[in-house]
Amino acid sequence: MKSMKFLVAGLMALMPALAMAQDPAAQGMGVMGQVIFFAGFILIFYFLIWRPQSKRAKEHKALMSGLNKGDEVVTSGGVAGKITKVTDDFIVIEVADNVEIKVQKVAVAAALPKGTLKDI
Repeated sequence: MKSMKFLVAGLMALMPALAMAQDPAAQGMGVMGQVIFFAGFILIFYFLIWRPQSKRAKEHKALMSGLNKGDEVVTSGGVAGKITKVTDDFIVIEVADNVEIKVQKVAVAAALPKGTLKDI
C-alpha cells in the first residue's frame, strides 16, 4: 500500500515537469499521453488493490461456508476454540471446558489444523 502511495506521488510530481518540457508542436500527443497514463493507472489499481482484495474475499467466503462442528478456529479478536454448533450466520465456539461463546461466522479469521488446541 505504501509503495502505491509513493508511485502515485511520484507520477503526480512529474506531471507539471512533463507538461512544461513539451514543445508547442507536440501538443497533439498530449491528449493521447494522458489517456495512456490514465489507462496505466487503472491497470495498476486493478492488479495491486482490487484483484488481491477480491481474491482474499473469495477465500474467506469459502472458509466460512466450510466451517463444521469440531473444527478448530481463531476469531478476528484472537480467541481460539473448537466449534460446537454451526447455524446460518453464527457459530458457537468452546474456548475452555464448559465455556462457550457465540460469534458471527464472519468473525472467523482462520481455521486451525486438527489438534492445534491440544498442543497449547
